[in-house]
Amino acid sequence: MVSISKVRPRAAFPARTARKQISVYMRLAHVALAFWALMVIVPLVFVFLGSLKDNTEIFGSPLSLPGEIRLDNWVRAWQTAHVGRYLLNTVIVVTGGVTLTMLLGSMAAYVLARYTFPGNRAVYYLFVAGMTFPMFLALVPLFFVVRNLGLLGTHTGLILAYAAYSLPFTVFFLTAFFKTLPTGVAEAALIDGCSHVRIFFQIMLPMAKPGLVSLTIFNVIGQANQYLLPLALLPGDAEDKFVLTQGISNISVEAGYQADWGGLFAALSISVIPLLIVYVLFHRQIQSGLTAGALK
Repeated sequence: MVSISKVRPRAAFPARTARKQISVYMRLAHVALAFWALMVIVPLVFVFLGSLKDNTEIFGSPLSLPGEIRLDNWVRAWQTAHVGRYLLNTVIVVTGGVTLTMLLGSMAAYVLARYTFPGNRAVYYLFVAGMTFPMFLALVPLFFVVRNLGLLGTHTGLILAYAAYSLPFTVFFLTAFFKTLPTGVAEAALIDGCSHVRIFFQIMLPMAKPGLVSLTIFNVIGQANQYLLPLALLPGDAEDKFVLTQGISNISVEAGYQADWGGLFAALSISVIPLLIVYVLFHRQIQSGLTAGALK
């Protein structure tokens, strides 16, 4: 007699449970992202609305629309508080700092990623260690070094400090990025007699454009928001060379309890808007560059 075994279908409960757990995690992630977005957006809205109000409206109804748009706050911030001069100084310093950072960082990262030599890993880890070093510990020795070089209170000294500050992460990021690029084109160019310098500037840099663009934007935002370095390297007698972060802080300190909050918020808006525009215009390049660099 042949016995027929009954085959019981497997229960679908584990799969359903897994889907429910994923759904719960996604909802929690969306809630966390929404909360983070509010933490970022609400202060920006508060500052922008405050730049169009007088002190009474700012303290009475900070998040309401202004009863009367006061563009004179922006005029005072630009002319009387010299925000225009601070913005120009920031553009000069950040342009020089980012250019020097990307030039030196890309060359160092390319060598570390593509060439084998004694001490390669040691040099790489020294750059990585630079990311863990607290900046405030370097302020005092950096101050004396810059002063001994005769660059204290100058944009040149601040540009060099910005480049040194940004190099560790730049080398760390671009080293991983250059490792993801194909080597066949560079090897073919080398066989055809192309020098290493030409291979780097004419072949590898164009191929690394997504990573370079995203990292350039990160460095622009990071250096434009820097406060400790200009505070240490641009003393009070060099006020005509102040950058935006230092200048706005100086406006707030000098005003004391009689602060012109509308003018101060207008100055903050002037400092924030250029960075927002840069990020909005290039956010796709930032995402593509970070994704490409993370593939290795």
